[in-house]
Amino acid sequence: MINIREVHKEIQDLYKSDNRPWVVGYSGGKDSTAVVQLIFNALSELSRQEPLQKHVYVISSDTLVETPLIIDYINSSLKCIHEEAKNRNLPITTHKVKPLIDQTFWVNMIGRGYPSPRQKFRWCTDRMKIEPANRFIMERVSEHGEVIMILGVRSSESATRAQVINKHKVRGKLLNRHSTLPNAYVYAPIREFSTDDVWAYLLNVQSPWGSDNHELLKLYNNSNAECPLVVDKSTASCGNSRFGCWVCTVVTEDKALNGFIENGENWLKPLLRFRNWLVEIRDNPDKRERKRMNGSVYYTAPDKLGFGPFTMKARQEILEKLLSIQHKLRTPEGTAYELITMDELYRIQEIWSALGDWETSVLKIFKKVYGYELPWFGEEREIVTPEQLELLKELSEKHEIPFEIVQRLLFLEWKNMGYSYRHGMEKELISMLREQWLHIDSDIQEEVLT
Repeated sequence: MINIREVHKEIQDLYKSDNRPWVVGYSGGKDSTAVVQLIFNALSELSRQEPLQKHVYVISSDTLVETPLIIDYINSSLKCIHEEAKNRNLPITTHKVKPLIDQTFWVNMIGRGYPSPRQKFRWCTDRMKIEPANRFIMERVSEHGEVIMILGVRSSESATRAQVINKHKVRGKLLNRHSTLPNAYVYAPIREFSTDDVWAYLLNVQSPWGSDNHELLKLYNNSNAECPLVVDKSTASCGNSRFGCWVCTVVTEDKALNGFIENGENWLKPLLRFRNWLVEIRDNPDKRERKRMNGSVYYTAPDKLGFGPFTMKARQEILEKLLSIQHKLRTPEGTAYELITMDELYRIQEIWSALGDWETSVLKIFKKVYGYELPWFGEEREIVTPEQLELLKELSEKHEIPFEIVQRLLFLEWKNMGYSYRHGMEKELISMLREQWLHIDSDIQEEVLT
């Protein structure tokens, strides 16, 4: 049986032991909720005895593709934590960390053509979860020299988790070394808690910021899963089921979305159908390039080329389906729900333009779905006229030159136009012309692709 007073005392002693700020990972799940609640209550007791100086940052990761019900719950909780900390004069603030616009899910999948993530190619976790959290932590390290990460990890979660905790443990100390970040240490106040201990604490100790932990339990029952804050590769992204990204295709079945829909959240059905469709098209040869993004090729058999990114046509299809869902999607309260941001749309168009999409397809798809034009301030429309584009296509076919490489070379010239010193242009030009897919014997290529 866990003695909560002893846990409070441990937290208080560690807080008073030095001036290193704390960064607390909060995912909205049971473990991180228990951690924040323990810290909140322990520091509240301490503040009655002496002013608190050391800052505590509570951070939550928003990948921009979180399951709507979960992210709404997290946003609400963060607001309550922040306001109640302010009311109690506690040095606790809440923060959301997000991926850089160039590293979001849609910019990588629709913009660059990354295939739907799978277990052996889970390209999303680093970009969308680990890097944003680590960036925040390292900013605090830069300010203060060292920081302490407070995480809701437990030894009883799994044998792997126990091994990771023990591997980085400093003998005789409460803190572990962070597995990858210099000058960052990890403290796990609920390391000895079992799952029953966590729920017993949450359901018997009232939330200090006014949330209803019985509602959290209901959220668990409805979704069947959870997702921890991921700060390094030793933390499983979300286990065998998801309580995070609604677009996750790493697992066979999205238990969270299915669970919510089974419990009456029918407005989420279009998201589940779209997510399942992303799984279906992942290995469709008609949807994938036969070269990698760097122009190299590989063989899965002596006469069979491996898959590269989604084709431009497939990316356009994904975008149109996504925007169509977003256009019609409404919450039970009747409000619209954003699935992809305007900034992501603009960045996708920039990437496509660099690949030769001078017809600004993003703008055309948006207008097709919404019926009005998306403002665009890019200059790509001025590269060639529609008539010149058709002529280029005809000349490329006539001289048996891949139209894609013509577009990219022309864009490279246009991008460097007006500069007296075109630094790096020659290197980039040579790199394009040496891409492996351009030099496969045409007869072999025809045989392999058919």
